[in-house]
Amino acid sequence: MEKLTPMMQQYFEVKEKYQDALVMFRLGDFYELFYEDAKIASLELDLVLTGRAAGENGRAPMCGVPYHAVSSYI
Repeated sequence: MEKLTPMMQQYFEVKEKYQDALVMFRLGDFYELFYEDAKIASLELDLVLTGRAAGENGRAPMCGVPYHAVSSYI
């Protein structure tokens, strides 16, 4: 099994419970989406797709929105 950062381990635990939803994971002042959720959100919500370190996995596709603006994206 690939070694993930603790944050990515937590993300995957949440994502496993909500597989049919786009998971917006709060990190500091942003809600961030990762992997396929990020790719979908970047297309549907016109967000910039970037990446975040994910441990030995390399980089995970990521996009996000400021927490104070999240209601306009839901």
